[in-house]
Amino acid sequence: MPFLKNAPIFVTGGAGFIGSNFVIDWIETEQTPVVVLDKLTYAGNIENLAEVKENPLFTFIETDIGDIAKVEHAFSLHHPRAVVNFAAETHVDRSIDNPLSFIDNNIVATGRFLQSVRSYFNMMQKGRQDQFRFLHISTDEVYGALGASDPAFSESHPYAPNNPYAASKAASDHLVRAWHKTYGIPVITTHCSNNYGPYQFPEKLIPLMIMSALTGQALPVYGDGLHVRDWLYVTDHCAAIRNVLEKGRIGETYNIGGGQEKSNIRTVQLICDILDDIYPRADGLSYHGQIVSVADRPGHDRRYAMDTRKIEREIGWTPKESFETGILKTVEWYLDQTDWLQKIMAAK
Repeated sequence: MPFLKNAPIFVTGGAGFIGSNFVIDWIETEQTPVVVLDKLTYAGNIENLAEVKENPLFTFIETDIGDIAKVEHAFSLHHPRAVVNFAAETHVDRSIDNPLSFIDNNIVATGRFLQSVRSYFNMMQKGRQDQFRFLHISTDEVYGALGASDPAFSESHPYAPNNPYAASKAASDHLVRAWHKTYGIPVITTHCSNNYGPYQFPEKLIPLMIMSALTGQALPVYGDGLHVRDWLYVTDHCAAIRNVLEKGRIGETYNIGGGQEKSNIRTVQLICDILDDIYPRADGLSYHGQIVSVADRPGHDRRYAMDTRKIEREIGWTPKESFETGILKTVEWYLDQTDWLQKIMAAK
């Protein structure tokens, strides 16, 4: 029999930055059940979901997606109509320091999870199989780097990962594709540009700069600071995922970008400008004085940019936030959430 509208979706990595924003957005927008699977590593924080934890539409299961027995039990208990797979380690610097962890979590665990999905899919009746979707969330970093005048990444751009994180995500993408082609799992893959917004763990550029500025620390910028990123406000990303889940074509990939290219140094300067305006330093000096240049990291891609014409054409999605509006909202959120930030840093 077909799925009922109130059948849940599974969200893996749903206590992380993008995942938790997606869960909150889904419950508010769709008002249908969500089951979160998350093993609560350093970047997965159950407090990110405090807003919905008492909501009857929300269920939480603490598990590694590579734990086949526990995951298959969750499938048999909840019978989801879709899976949105955010679960991954995502920080490039950590992947350089400890690449084997990224191989274990982003490749091996993904392969084991796909086997659990396959078992569940094979037990479904035909009507439910036709409706089921596995949406895999990936990154623009699998495409490698662009020169200053190169056209933006399209969905047909060859993979050329330049760091262990990007390589592990590329491998997981290939596994997802293979499980579709070999076993018929109805998959869709999305590649997003750099996200920012509420609940981002303060090792990534924007929250790290906000936190460091507020605590009087240096604001470290790699190399010349001219590495360019395409910034995507996280709630825009959530809306794109909801639309792809509803309208995306099985077996396809879709790029999701904010269309907001900024150099790292300009991003840090904008944060300083906002803080100077709405939360000035007690000594009257500008936060710009805290900016310092540090040695560049290995394998640091020079530029990312996303060609989003496919998702605009087929799905009808475009981002709502400019970088200027989104970064102001983000700084204001962190200023209002000092307790959350302190708890995160204490547990780091």
